[in-house]
Amino acid sequence: MWQSSPPGSIYEHIRVASFALGPDGRITEWSQRAAQLFGLTARQAIGRDPVEALMPADLRDAGHRKVSELLDGREWTGLVPYRTPGDPGGQGLAEIYVMPSRTEDGERTALCIAVDLNDLRRMETDLAASQAVFGQSPIGFFFCGTDLRMLRVNERFATVFGRPAEEYRGVLPEDLLPRAEADRLSAAIRQVLETGRPVTDMPLVGNVPSSPERRRWSISLYRLHGGSGRPIGVAGVGTDVTGRRRAELEAAGVRRNLALLNAAGARIGTSLDLETTARELLDVAVPQFCDLAAVDLYQGLLTGDEAPPGLADGSAELRRVAFASAVSDGPVAIFDCCRADDAGQGLHARPVQVGEVHRYPFDSPCAGALRTSQVRVVNGRDGGQTPELGAVLQSTLVVPMVARDTVVGLVQFSRTKGSEPFGERDTALAVELAARAAVCIDNARLYRREHERALILQRSLLPPGDPEAAGLDIACRYQPSNEATEVGGDWFDVIQLPGHRTALVVGDVMGRGLRAAVAMGELRTAVRTLALLDMEPAEVLSALDEIARGLGTTGTASTGSRAARAQRARPDADGRSTDLSEVYLATCVYAVYDSVTRRCTFANAGHLPPVLVEPGKEAVLMDVPPGMPLGVGGEPFEELEVELPEGALLALYTDGLVESRDHALDDGLQVFRRALTTPAAPSRTAGSETPTVPSRTAGSETSVVRSRTTGPETPTVPSRVTGPETSALPPRTTGPATSGVPSRATGPATPGVPPRTAGPATPGIPASRATGPVTAGVPPRTPGPVAAGAGPAPARFEASLEDICDHVLDTLDPHHGEDDIALLMARVQGLPAESVGDWRLPSDARSVGRARELARRQLETWGLEALADTTELLVSELVTNALRYGEVGVPPDRRGDEIRLRLLLDRTLVCEVWDSGLVQPRRRRARDTDEGGRGLQLVGLLSSSWGSRRTPRGKTVWFEMALPEAGAVQPDSVEALLSLF
Repeated sequence: MWQSSPPGSIYEHIRVASFALGPDGRITEWSQRAAQLFGLTARQAIGRDPVEALMPADLRDAGHRKVSELLDGREWTGLVPYRTPGDPGGQGLAEIYVMPSRTEDGERTALCIAVDLNDLRRMETDLAASQAVFGQSPIGFFFCGTDLRMLRVNERFATVFGRPAEEYRGVLPEDLLPRAEADRLSAAIRQVLETGRPVTDMPLVGNVPSSPERRRWSISLYRLHGGSGRPIGVAGVGTDVTGRRRAELEAAGVRRNLALLNAAGARIGTSLDLETTARELLDVAVPQFCDLAAVDLYQGLLTGDEAPPGLADGSAELRRVAFASAVSDGPVAIFDCCRADDAGQGLHARPVQVGEVHRYPFDSPCAGALRTSQVRVVNGRDGGQTPELGAVLQSTLVVPMVARDTVVGLVQFSRTKGSEPFGERDTALAVELAARAAVCIDNARLYRREHERALILQRSLLPPGDPEAAGLDIACRYQPSNEATEVGGDWFDVIQLPGHRTALVVGDVMGRGLRAAVAMGELRTAVRTLALLDMEPAEVLSALDEIARGLGTTGTASTGSRAARAQRARPDADGRSTDLSEVYLATCVYAVYDSVTRRCTFANAGHLPPVLVEPGKEAVLMDVPPGMPLGVGGEPFEELEVELPEGALLALYTDGLVESRDHALDDGLQVFRRALTTPAAPSRTAGSETPTVPSRTAGSETSVVRSRTTGPETPTVPSRVTGPETSALPPRTTGPATSGVPSRATGPATPGVPPRTAGPATPGIPASRATGPVTAGVPPRTPGPVAAGAGPAPARFEASLEDICDHVLDTLDPHHGEDDIALLMARVQGLPAESVGDWRLPSDARSVGRARELARRQLETWGLEALADTTELLVSELVTNALRYGEVGVPPDRRGDEIRLRLLLDRTLVCEVWDSGLVQPRRRRARDTDEGGRGLQLVGLLSSSWGSRRTPRGKTVWFEMALPEAGAVQPDSVEALLSLF
């Protein structure tokens, strides 16, 4: 059927020209295409010789002969050169096909068809390229017409779907792809036909007959146009991207795993708490890695046992410390979680709650993983079982938690049905997560163990029981830091010195951990040793400074040598110090309080100053000269001596009490002073036992050291009763003492000692006071003035020291636990005048008898007749030694000084003999033939303790006697004397 349509097919791509030759060989017809090809119009070409009109001049002779042959009635095809239009010197080449013909008169003519040879060569190249693409390209090509049916596909496309290439003609997308994917492809082809905009990298999913695996393709579509520009169809390029997609998924998995590992590194191990670390692991894993997870740790390791029974075979008890789920609200019995039945009927499967202790059966995957330290992959159960027994799970990874070749627990990662099962890469990731968490948990366990050991060591080095001191009421608190920080080196101590004096010590070793606790113990031991040598506070700190510098020194080099320290600190070639010794620095405040004179001497080594609260006044920081910290060396320490009024409150403390991240040191000191100035009302009666202060840090109990409470005497203190309770003591008269010193002897006047009438107390001796019922041998303490002109103590001093300590801690609120806290508080209660007997005797032989008489009368006044004989004998020995050896080494101008005898009564009886001698007495064992040398041996046998100490003008020799208890038998001085021979 005839129809009018634009030309198509091959003629749109090549120029085909036609012309006719008459019987005479001249051009009779000339087509429009011929005019375009040869550049001659019909007027110029008709009637002319084709050789003359078209060919170059040098080829015309051969052309005339060929034209004459063409009119002989034979067909001919050949290449004919021609002049290119618009270029006089140009030359083209055309392929001409000559077909003989005749006129109606029978004359021979010819019809010539000419094609430019360049167009033919280009078309051949295009066809060859097209054939190569369709036949040799590894990429699939297909062409479809405007009706969406395929016109042609190449061999690669045909191979993918398993059909010969010829069978794809007329195939629709629905014949190759699933319905949904085919609809997407058809819509895309229509869109390209209508708009002309190409579609690139369109993903398609389908199956191929040659493989059961789902394949993925990337399709690009573009519209095809004919020679006239008319759309004639759509071409498609398809690439199999299944491998690429698999690689992308693997890369995404790797990126996800790296992200999880990065998150694990940032989020796991932020705390030293075991349970918190386990929860951090599950926060990272759920739901990013799995749907359910649980962590079990060995119960023995949690409680501090290094090798709990059953650790090797996996049968040891475990505790569920953490559980997380993205699909359920409560725990699920994942795989064989069992524990012993309460009724003793064996093991049974049940969900394990967080915090519950359980065991895994020996043949379970979990126990096997614990035994072998290898990961176990357990597939889910079938759907016929109940969900409570794990039927909802797809698979589970049972991963042992191994740290430093030690299994510390187990973690289970589970995925539910519908999720992808765990692969090799997931298993490796689970092992890495568990290993990181295991190291953090083991670090926390080791830190907890070291923290507990350091804390035990530190507490064992603190004063045990209730510190007691003559003339002081003591209360103290020690609060360790929390488990997140290491133990510090804070310490305090209350040391009883001869002469009813007391040393108060508070120090802080810089640094944390077990080393700081050990250094603290060494310094505390050194302080007690130096204190018992009765050295001055500044001398004690100087010796401590040398000891602290020697703590971190290795080898035998002397730390006291500046040249040696400079040699050790000399840098090497790289500018680094070669000193490998560890530096120990500490701060310390050391105070010695004399209960007789109420004078206290302070020395400070870089520590915070003590706080003093006098009756009726505000708390103030004492201006104690601050020295360098212990361990620095090279600087002397200064002393400050003050007289403390009766009832004054003295507080020594460490920086953890007043300094934290929340407030500056000055603010903390101000709050501390305010808390001491206005303490809380007492909440306990005097004499009641103070309960242990509850912990102010998580997981630790505050160590509290009790003070000696006032009121009735506690059973732990030996009774001072030696006979029936007396309601009053015999009156005593006072008068001038020998050599102008008032005598405190009671009873009739001693020969040679004029009597004196009652008068005011001796200056420097505090007024008397009473704290409880009077017992025999203990002078009564009636309330009296606290200080001259001070009036009665304010109401705040009626609160017990325990209440004041609690009030200080509650006010400062040291809940941060950043540092240890040591608080030592002492209330001044000077020794009453009735408890002191003080005499000065001339340096002559008669003073021995006088001293015995004074001592006996004073003991009778105190109701201590049971100690009179022994005390009289020992006083005689000490005074005799003072007369015989008291002037050895004394300059002539100081010889003849008086001998001083002093008796002190508090919890014990102390006798002191003062002389101007500089040589300290030395106890030795006398031989059988020696007439002397047994005096100090006798003193050591009959007294509780004895010793000597230096004084500014000589020495003091003293002995101490325990007060007699009811029914106790006193040592026989005669038997002791005879035992020396």
